[in-house]
Amino acid sequence: MRKALLLLLIFPLVISAAPYNRNQARAVNEVVFGHVDSVRYISYQDIVTSQRNGWETLLGGVIGGLVGNQFGDGSGREVATAVGVIAGAGIAHERQPTQHVVDYQLVEILIKVDDGRLIDVIQDMDNTMRFSRGDDVRILYFYDGVRVDKTYP
Repeated sequence: MRKALLLLLIFPLVISAAPYNRNQARAVNEVVFGHVDSVRYISYQDIVTSQRNGWETLLGGVIGGLVGNQFGDGSGREVATAVGVIAGAGIAHERQPTQHVVDYQLVEILIKVDDGRLIDVIQDMDNTMRFSRGDDVRILYFYDGVRVDKTYP
């Protein structure tokens, strides 16, 4: 029960933690030291669909109108331009939104800090820093999240 309560308190910090480049300097509010109690590597996929905002339809209509304007003379050109606008807008509007798969690699680290508390952190996985049970770590608290790094003797 205590672990579940602690997870509920820490989870908002994890959600708001934005990944950052380890070579990027950031102000740290607090540093807490501890030892890794357990590690769980997590991976999941998310299908991301591009959002259409109408610009594709407008652009399709403009291009269709330009192409249609190349045909005919007089009122025939006007009809061809109008057909080109409608066809171009229709084709662009019916175009399927693009989808791509994003793979997320995360690590869940349960840490026993020096004062005896257990803190659970979920963060993006860094292949250059793999965690194991018993590793000495530090928890870095920022204004906008939290990050766990290994400490070396």
